[in-house]
Amino acid sequence: MKMNNYKIYEVLKFMPKDINEMIEKLPALILDSIEEIRLRLGKPLILYGGGKEYLLDKNGRLVFDEKNAYICSIADIKNAVSLVTNFSMYSFEDDIRNGFVTIDGGHRVGICGKVVLENGKVRTMRDISFVNYRVARQVLGAADKVLNYILSSDHSIYNTLIISPPQCGKTTILRDLIRQISSGIPAMGYKGRKIGLIDERNEIAACSLGLPKNDVGIRTDVLDGCPKAEGIQIMIRSMSPEIIATDEIGRSEDAGAVLDAINAGVKIITTIHGSDIGDFLRKPALDNLHKYLFERYIIMSRRLGVGTIEAVLDADYKALKNTLTKEKLQ
Repeated sequence: MKMNNYKIYEVLKFMPKDINEMIEKLPALILDSIEEIRLRLGKPLILYGGGKEYLLDKNGRLVFDEKNAYICSIADIKNAVSLVTNFSMYSFEDDIRNGFVTIDGGHRVGICGKVVLENGKVRTMRDISFVNYRVARQVLGAADKVLNYILSSDHSIYNTLIISPPQCGKTTILRDLIRQISSGIPAMGYKGRKIGLIDERNEIAACSLGLPKNDVGIRTDVLDGCPKAEGIQIMIRSMSPEIIATDEIGRSEDAGAVLDAINAGVKIITTIHGSDIGDFLRKPALDNLHKYLFERYIIMSRRLGVGTIEAVLDADYKALKNTLTKEKLQ
């Protein structure tokens, strides 16, 4: 079969054989659009993509009601978890504790079930009944619409925070910013810069045996699977980066490490979950980053589809360009 979207095939390798074969029968246009594949015990298999929801029957045909849809069995769930954890849940205990496993290609597989606590903290999960495969895609050129607003005249960058709800494309735009700033942008006369990437969840570079599968630029050094706060300190000490990039800061330790980097003269590109600048200002763990440490804010949504850029704001939270509300990543 011709692979129209190799990313979906990377995900299908980690799915039960019967479900894999069902999904492969879908038309290429639907396969290319798939963003999520959800398995819920005793419930229909549901695929999401392009703002649409798809149900399949056992033969891989599209159906329009759950009565005729394929129902996920306990064997499906167990097989899925086994494939995702390489048949060793114990070796993925830290990932399971966090509720997801990142598979080859940077795809995230979320899991839910019975939480086992130890001293009031999550130790592991058992009786897993819900599995969500999220398809990660690299979109070259995704950052083109905002590059002019975060590149400074001295060929550095402005400290930049991307604010976005889940599944709006923030990791995609972050990855492309890293790629272009690292390799340089000849059309803009921009020379590449040294970037230290802290890829805690292996979603940005998608490293395998130390080699990034995604293009993150020729001057990028990657710390794969390292917690952000510790990784930022390691990068500053060991790799002399001009820029540090990481995804989804949220803890006070993350904020402290970002502040240390900025005070050391290192520029920052990072992201948080949120819908607007107010969500950033209301996060108590990030209080010490509110005092104009970020010079650019990119606000994203799904209002016009994945990758909608709502606004680019300056350090005073003022819009730099209102027409960005019509722009998308692709």
